[in-house]
Amino acid sequence: MPQTPKPHDLYSYMELAIKQAQQSEEDVPVGAVIVQDGSIIAVGVNERERTLDPTGHAEIVALRKAAQNLNSWRLPGCQIYVTLEPCAMCAEALIQARVSTIVFGAYDPRSGACGSLFNLFIEGRPYPMPEIVGGIMEADCKRLLTDFFRNRDPDL
Repeated sequence: MPQTPKPHDLYSYMELAIKQAQQSEEDVPVGAVIVQDGSIIAVGVNERERTLDPTGHAEIVALRKAAQNLNSWRLPGCQIYVTLEPCAMCAEALIQARVSTIVFGAYDPRSGACGSLFNLFIEGRPYPMPEIVGGIMEADCKRLLTDFFRNRDPDL
């Protein structure tokens, strides 16, 4: 059964995810950090624009790196910290990877799949469902997105 990370860990790892998001350059600033047993095993940042890859979301980038680092696509006991609520593609990938805990910052009412718009984490699915912790450093994570879109379109 997943265990909620300690409050200090929630914030320190989310701060690292925010630092990743700030490196997104021309992409929407979303960052992800994957942790296992207190050690960072992978990080990711949105890279769809840079790589022209529609699956280049921060969570997918981090999952790929974590799987390589652990030499397994199964990531039980891992927690992911991501600045934006995962979309349906990323949420399903996190379920398939058997990630134990998903911690996110800003809620995403447009495409969030951890309860905002969709909820893929329902009982009765054949996979273990991760624990979901939302709203960690939400204001900071929202500000990254608001500033990004405001700088692209001053009328927002």
